[in-house]
Amino acid sequence: MPKMKTKSGAKKRFKLTASGKVKTGQAGKRHGMIKRTSKQIRNLRGMTVLKDCDAKVVKKKFLPNG
Repeated sequence: MPKMKTKSGAKKRFKLTASGKVKTGQAGKRHGMIKRTSKQIRNLRGMTVLKDCDAKVVKKKFLPNG
């Protein structure tokens, strides 16, 4: 059998923490910033941890060697 490859798009979007959780960028800051408050924009900075149900799919399908 050939080796499982990591999806190259997932490499750029997700990172695994030391405990195995999946970190990703915050959603909701690509466009439409004019209708968001400054507080909302400020709180959307940085990374967030995915929920377990979503993280399980990402680790199994997209980051098999992660």
